[in-house]
Amino acid sequence: MSQKIKKVVLAYSGGLDTSVIVRWLIETYKCEVICFAADVGQKEELAGLKEKALNTGASKIYIDDLREEFARDFVFPALRANAIYEGTYLLGTSLARPLIAKRQIEIAKKEKADAVSHGATGKGNDQVRFELTYYALNPSIQIIAAWKDDHWTFDSRDSMIDYARKYKIPIPLTKAKPYSSDRNLLHISHEGGILEDPWAEPPENIFVLTKSPEKAPDKPTYLEIDFKKGNPVAVNGKKMSPAQLMDNVNMIAGANGIGRVDMVENRFVGMKSRGVYETPGGTVLWAAHRALESITMDREVMFMRDSLIPKYAQLAYNGFWYSPEMKALQTYIDATQENVTGTARVKLYKGNCIVVGRKSPYSLYSESFATFEKDQVYNQKDAIGFIKLSGLRLIIQNILKK
Repeated sequence: MSQKIKKVVLAYSGGLDTSVIVRWLIETYKCEVICFAADVGQKEELAGLKEKALNTGASKIYIDDLREEFARDFVFPALRANAIYEGTYLLGTSLARPLIAKRQIEIAKKEKADAVSHGATGKGNDQVRFELTYYALNPSIQIIAAWKDDHWTFDSRDSMIDYARKYKIPIPLTKAKPYSSDRNLLHISHEGGILEDPWAEPPENIFVLTKSPEKAPDKPTYLEIDFKKGNPVAVNGKKMSPAQLMDNVNMIAGANGIGRVDMVENRFVGMKSRGVYETPGGTVLWAAHRALESITMDREVMFMRDSLIPKYAQLAYNGFWYSPEMKALQTYIDATQENVTGTARVKLYKGNCIVVGRKSPYSLYSESFATFEKDQVYNQKDAIGFIKLSGLRLIIQNILKK
């Protein structure tokens, strides 16, 4: 550190790492520690957090309800982009981190803190997401990244568990159940420990948000989701706030076994890792949104937007949420959503989300043009010249070969 640390704001979850880090910061830097926990939809995981943080040595704790902001300003923009990383991951953790770091910087300013701290390891993506956000919003703030700090002596989860027991710090992780989970409104992730073998099927008892497809109802559930300019606004005709809507769809989709993902992904730092994700509501909203776009978006606009999905997902995944390129990209994405208003109908059945209907006042679909029956608006002979012109380069290529 370039100067003595007097006060630090720690991104605190109450899990193993941050529980240990509270005590470690106090002992190592002889500083005041203020904890900050963001409520982004963890549910019962926030219970008892204030008492735990104060008992561990923190001078105070902020527990801020950021659920509506998370849904409105982070999840929905990514949904408008149909963002999906490596064709599978709907970016649940990736989207929450910049919001948490943003609020952490705001609290540091309010409290006149010298530094901010987080519990992300030097192997993962979260360290990048936190620190890039710190740099973007306050480049002068000092950063204490415990796992990369010269004073950090822990080399494993087991050594941290032993430290926690020494100081009587209650932790949710045990050596008998050594995997970590991170939950928010969009998903819950499961990583590490018994999941590190990519050949091993995840045990059923790790799943929290989703029922096993085999045990899901034998009858399908239908949902009608209304969108306005690319944002979901109502379910089965009932208008809801962004966070309420996500909660509602999560519950219904999870009960039908929707949204389980088991993938090996490429971390930003260069290694592959195995993650097991549950994203029930997000999976349904993603499918419904694409369905509505199919009748409201111009073909070439959609083609261009779709070509940008991997880049958008990469920027979010790698922590560049507050970068100028992301700002420019979001501006273009939002312009494509101007007419994405209407309703998509989906059928949920034993792990499957099936689109069965879509309608919009801005629909570009015309039954009179698309029909296979007799019509008065399309001359099929026009396709002869169209195909010849489309294939002209192929014809020329073949002639030159001969």
